[in-house]
Amino acid sequence: QVQLEESGGGSVQAGGSLRLSCVVSGNTVSRNCMGWFRQAPGKEREGVAVIYVGRVTRYADPVKGRFSISQDASPNTVFLQMSNLKPEDTAMYYCAALGGNQETCSRRRQGAFTDWGQGTQVTVAS
Repeated sequence: QVQLEESGGGSVQAGGSLRLSCVVSGNTVSRNCMGWFRQAPGKEREGVAVIYVGRVTRYADPVKGRFSISQDASPNTVFLQMSNLKPEDTAMYYCAALGGNQETCSRRRQGAFTDWGQGTQVTVAS
């Protein structure tokens, strides 16, 4: 079993920055893809960024050039650096993990991810 714990959310003004962290523990050997998802009120959960085997990254179009995903091995932690935040980035952000190939990881489909954290709220004021 894999445990994911997010932190780092908060309230910022538009144009500001936040860094989300996700500590990964448990039986993580097979989890070679980590992702950040977000869900705003009344909207579906969407994949924001993924990282495959700790180095291959993919991003959703709305966050390209503003968000950066990275992963440290020890302790196993996944980060989402968010810059130039916009009000439309306001959402609950979730960390997720899956074991699969690069193509599956890159598609950022929530149904493929088997492990989820509880989420951390990000609010961006205009």
